[in-house]
Amino acid sequence: MKQSDGEPSAAIAARVERAFLIQQERQGQTNNLLSTKEIDKHCKPDAAGEQLLRNAMTRLNWSARGYHRVLKVARTIADLAGVSSVEQMHIAEAIQYRRGLKER
Repeated sequence: MKQSDGEPSAAIAARVERAFLIQQERQGQTNNLLSTKEIDKHCKPDAAGEQLLRNAMTRLNWSARGYHRVLKVARTIADLAGVSSVEQMHIAEAIQYRRGLKER
């Protein structure tokens, strides 16, 4: 069986470790443990990301809890990418993950 041409496990592990360290330095805990106040402080998306998330929230009838969950996932995606700000593309990816979980 031929292995895929994907990223090596060691590279993925290193990226995850960097993201973990970024989260610890920025807020002293991982993103999944953030309170609502901390989400507002550390996970604020850019204007386009905010608009995309608000539209998805309305269209998909999400609660405030769902909104905050998407923000935490988007923050993690940005951390994995090594980007300091949460951008529209991070929000879009997080929305897709949430929609995929809901459809199961």
